[in-house]
Amino acid sequence: MAAQSILGRITQMARANIHAILDDVEDPQQMLDQMVRDYTANISEAENAVAQTIANLRLLEADSAEATKNAAEWQTKAQAASAKADKVRAANPADADKFDNLARIAIGKQIAYENDVKSFGPMIAEQTQVTDQLKQGVTQMRGKLDELRRKRDELVGRAKVTEARGRVQASVNSINTLDPTTEISRFEEMVRREEARLKGHEELQASSLDAQFEELSASSRDQEIESRLAAMKSGR
Repeated sequence: MAAQSILGRITQMARANIHAILDDVEDPQQMLDQMVRDYTANISEAENAVAQTIANLRLLEADSAEATKNAAEWQTKAQAASAKADKVRAANPADADKFDNLARIAIGKQIAYENDVKSFGPMIAEQTQVTDQLKQGVTQMRGKLDELRRKRDELVGRAKVTEARGRVQASVNSINTLDPTTEISRFEEMVRREEARLKGHEELQASSLDAQFEELSASSRDQEIESRLAAMKSGR
């Protein structure tokens, strides 16, 4: 039966372990998106199957009700014909037999419809059970679809947060790789070296100036010596 086949598929999908499925895929979000689409399509198919099953059940119930009604009507006709036969039998036996034959025909019709009602019983019971199972399966599938959507939305949110954290971490790593304090230290070292070089020049210039003054002082002493020497000689 087609309904039983659909019921098996619904049951299998409703029992699917989402977490176990996700453990075996590389892109859970993509897998969940596909599962949402598949579940939505299967729920639509299942709903159509349930609707058709319910329609079949209602037809069986209507046919059973109609057969029950017809059986009751033919029973009434049989009783009426039998009563008429009993009423006219004393005066007209031929008419009485005719009415009894009509009663027999009516009773045969009654029995046929009663048999129809009996045959409808198991079919209605089975169809009712299948319908209830399909309804339950569809309800479970809807719950599973809600779970899939929540899981997908959760993963999308987590993926966005992870992506943002990755960008921040990349920026931090970039800062660590190109540490501006390192460049400042290098510049500071260059400044220190330049300061030392200038200081060296200054010291060199200072040494040269001192030498000039010493040379001037030496020249003055030589002049004084010569002057004193001359004075000594003139004093003789």
